[in-house]
Amino acid sequence: MSEQEILDLAEEFGRYRRTALAEVEAPGPAAVRRTVRSRGRRRLAATATTALALFGGSAVGYAAMNGPDHRPGPVEPTPSVSVSPPPLPTPTTSTPSPAGTSTSPSTPVPQGRFSRAQLLGAPVTLPAWRAGPGCPTTQTRLTADAREGQNWLLALDHGDVDGDGAVETVALVQCVFGTGGPMQVVAFDRDEEGKVTTLGRVVATTIDKPQWLFALDVVGDGTVRVEVGDIAPGGGWPGEWSQRQWRGYRWKGEAFTQVSGPTTFGQNPNSADVAVTVTDLVLTTADDGSRTGTATVRVRNRSTKPVAHVDLRLGLPASVRPDVDGWGPCGGEPQHTSEPVTCRLDRLAAGAEVRLDLSFRVAEGITLGTGKADVDVRPMSSGFNYLMEINDADNLVQMTYR
Repeated sequence: MSEQEILDLAEEFGRYRRTALAEVEAPGPAAVRRTVRSRGRRRLAATATTALALFGGSAVGYAAMNGPDHRPGPVEPTPSVSVSPPPLPTPTTSTPSPAGTSTSPSTPVPQGRFSRAQLLGAPVTLPAWRAGPGCPTTQTRLTADAREGQNWLLALDHGDVDGDGAVETVALVQCVFGTGGPMQVVAFDRDEEGKVTTLGRVVATTIDKPQWLFALDVVGDGTVRVEVGDIAPGGGWPGEWSQRQWRGYRWKGEAFTQVSGPTTFGQNPNSADVAVTVTDLVLTTADDGSRTGTATVRVRNRSTKPVAHVDLRLGLPASVRPDVDGWGPCGGEPQHTSEPVTCRLDRLAAGAEVRLDLSFRVAEGITLGTGKADVDVRPMSSGFNYLMEINDADNLVQMTYR
């Protein structure tokens, strides 16, 4: 083989090496270069023979070129070459985002459960009390006892009343005035900062009915049950005279609405409806120099049941005293020194009316001008306790005297 042919083969081998080694991942170009440098110079004929063998198969030729005595050493890292990992399979489902996107789990709803001590120790805002003198409502503290002009925490219970999966606190509160005052049931929740917030008013007392709230209870479905009464204690009648009803209320997104229980009260068995009318009292001079006159009083029982007693009071001046005539139905002769003048009638049947022609006298020498006197009538029980008046607009009239 001529020298030119040998040079051509060497050039061909070099081109092959550059092409083949680019496709062989191990041992890598760095190791090949190191192995090539470690070899001694071989005869060009042997190199050409090896190259020809490589043309028959890249793997076989590469092994024959190295030989068992010239195995390459360990592969050194090559900083200039980076190998990308195989691509990951395309996910078939979305992965929740840690940034709180729509695919992330929902934020837990704050629990609105407050103990009695916690509710007493935190400022709260109450729905407005009814018109008239009232207790504070904005960022005020509830009290554990009846303090005049303050909001008294009477009772509380817990339950999920708004359907958000978290528990709220429901409280019965009274605005204290004397031995009474308006009442309301209020639902409280907790905001994200842990503070007490007001969800809304469940029910409140009114001037009409209900006039009293006795108890509350939150049941499993979120209904707030409240025991209401038609009358408030006081005014001469005890609290046990009140008719009681359990009524249920549910949160409807913006307010509580009654969903169960009665909506009205029937006539209270401890109530009655009596009315009074009266004529003017005109006094004329008698033979003894005194002045006398008669006023006609009519008392009617408008109730559907009898009334045991009726208390009639006439607020005349002390100088105008009852005379003898007409006072028989009042249970005896009236006392001349009593003020106001009182007449106590016995049993008055349902729908019945009694007429009284009551005589009066002013002693000689006493000057009496023209004036007005209140005439008031009230129903009473057999134990002489005042009954609740259903319609007190016709229980008080005025009588002119002259």
